Amino acid sequence: MKGLLEKIIDRENLNRNEILQVGTSIFQGELTDAQVSSFLIALKMKGESAVEMAGLAEVIQRNATKIPTKRVGIMDNCGTGGDRSFSFNVSTTSAFVLASGGVNMAKHGNRSISSKSGSADVLETLGINLYLPAERLGEILDETGLVFLFAQHLHPNMRFITGVRRELEIPTIMNLIGPLTNPVPLEYQLMGTSRRDLIAQTAETLKELGRKRAVVISGPENMDEASLSGVNQYALLENGEITLHEFDAASVGLKEISVKEIRGGEPHENAEILKSVLKGENSPYKETTLLNAGLGFYAADKATTVKEGIELARELLDNGVAYQKLEEMQRVQRG
Repeated sequence: MKGLLEKIIDRENLNRNEILQVGTSIFQGELTDAQVSSFLIALKMKGESAVEMAGLAEVIQRNATKIPTKRVGIMDNCGTGGDRSFSFNVSTTSAFVLASGGVNMAKHGNRSISSKSGSADVLETLGINLYLPAERLGEILDETGLVFLFAQHLHPNMRFITGVRRELEIPTIMNLIGPLTNPVPLEYQLMGTSRRDLIAQTAETLKELGRKRAVVISGPENMDEASLSGVNQYALLENGEITLHEFDAASVGLKEISVKEIRGGEPHENAEILKSVLKGENSPYKETTLLNAGLGFYAADKATTVKEGIELARELLDNGVAYQKLEEMQRVQRG
């Protein structure tokens, strides 16, 4: 560790073997809290490279509980969090829409960190069991094309770093790579980030991890999802190439909506918002879900443009198919 720490302090990036070595030591409990803390801080001060982010994510995936599945072409639409927008559970609501439209979804999420209701919190309120055995979670994915994966339940080795992160109380590389650590091998991904300056680098990380196609989105005011309140910027990973793009509400056929209009609340409040959206009730929440689900269909190669994806999402909400997917999940992944 001493030599690797000195390298980072000298602002040199670790290569793939080096980051895998450090990551393995961390998540096997071989390092002291002081060593882990020094590594996280030094890496943050240097600036995390795509290889370092991908390597650490790879180690976390290796140590995660395996989810057996026969499905292929699986997608996740998790974000980094930390944008302090206090919006409703946009990606979780969108996951139901995407699955109802034929996208194989392994929705990875956690409890609230910077908002009142995280993905796990709202799903529990809806009666979905987040603590099922891995075998059953795999069966649900095979049966329905959608499963919800609770990060705390499926990453037991994270206990070796949790205390250090809590005591540091500052964002580190762990905040950046959470959405990259899904226990299920992914081919597609829609990833939100609150770090607009890292859009291209995060897409490069997804390339390192072998994603077939992916979109990394950062909304206005550094939201970790697409928003109708201003200009959204995103990186598209396609055929091994990364390109940068931007759009606003008007360019995809939607009206501008302020961030204040899509604020959520406690888990029971967000559960009601989620249900109202999936029932097709018109609201700013529905419009925001249309945007993010449309972007998800585009990322999953189910739509040739974001606008086309939005129209597909609208059809699924208005004809009740998306709400049927919620009812199905409440039956099969019930608490």
